[in-house]
Amino acid sequence: MNKHADVRKTTADSTAAASHERGPRMINLALQGGGAHGAFTWGVLDRLLDEPNLSFEGIVATSAGAMNATVLAYGLAEGGRSGAQTALASFWRRVSHAAASGPLQPTIFDKITGSRALEFSPAFMMFDMVTRLMSPYQFNPFNFNPLRQVLEQSIDMDAIRMARCPVKLSICATNVRTGKVKVFGNDELSIEAVMASACLPFLFQAVEIDGEFYWDGGYMGNPAIFPLIYGCDTPDVLIVHINPIERTAVPRTAPEILNRINEISFNSSLLREMRAVAFVTDLIDASPERSGNLKRIFVHGIADDETMKSLSVSSKLNADWGALVDLRDRGRECADMWLLANYQDIGKRSTVDIRERYL
Repeated sequence: MNKHADVRKTTADSTAAASHERGPRMINLALQGGGAHGAFTWGVLDRLLDEPNLSFEGIVATSAGAMNATVLAYGLAEGGRSGAQTALASFWRRVSHAAASGPLQPTIFDKITGSRALEFSPAFMMFDMVTRLMSPYQFNPFNFNPLRQVLEQSIDMDAIRMARCPVKLSICATNVRTGKVKVFGNDELSIEAVMASACLPFLFQAVEIDGEFYWDGGYMGNPAIFPLIYGCDTPDVLIVHINPIERTAVPRTAPEILNRINEISFNSSLLREMRAVAFVTDLIDASPERSGNLKRIFVHGIADDETMKSLSVSSKLNADWGALVDLRDRGRECADMWLLANYQDIGKRSTVDIRERYL
């Protein structure tokens, strides 16, 4: 049995051992974007789907998180929990197959380092230079994006838009003209909307939908939390982090600086919303009788900051199957640890210290 099978068997055994103690719970999910690092979120979702008594009311997501969320919703609509797990695995397998035919491949030196980076790849070096000097309208005039075909092969949008979809989806994109966040719900979801949520402006042309143009949703919400607060009854929000909030080392190379700028900007809207959640929580605690229509939110988080900090920015473009599976397995492990420690707290309290983590 290989190490990946070992991980799945270990977490499956822990699920069976603990399931009789775990009563019905419902949560909302908030899924961040981060390119190929989204395979970590795949692993988290795969593990959560093993829980027979854990259900999802709403999912808000951005970029790679939006793809995970949309595939998850489609799988649930078509085949329940096992259908969702199969759909996610098929999606990421297609991502890897599409990447395998492209120029951005890890070299033997990249694989030896174990960093999942593309730092030694001549194609990545050329790609990095071109994207700094030219816009996607210049180096990719036909706007080719292999992820579009992957999504089309992986998702039937009609299944999500129809009433049988069991979750409320909120997919975030950034309106290029207004600078405001656009949230696409189940009834208006499309392949274009998911592509808009994942449209990095240095790599792809802005996505046009109904006369408006959109870039990656991470600029205005990675992800936005407010759709879950206003659109769902469940007070619990589980945030799956793949972008480190803090780093101890100061970035010094150009790629490191650009990566840190993106992390800070992509986390900024989440930090603002967490401040608002903390403020409302303080008001409710101080005067419960005067809280009126204020809604208490319980915040939870699954993250592996140490692993994510160790990965370079180029690893977000590395869809080598081995790298994806490693991240998936790490996501499963982190989700398993979170469930063991916090399942009974769902619906009762936050398992994240909002002030320590976000403020």
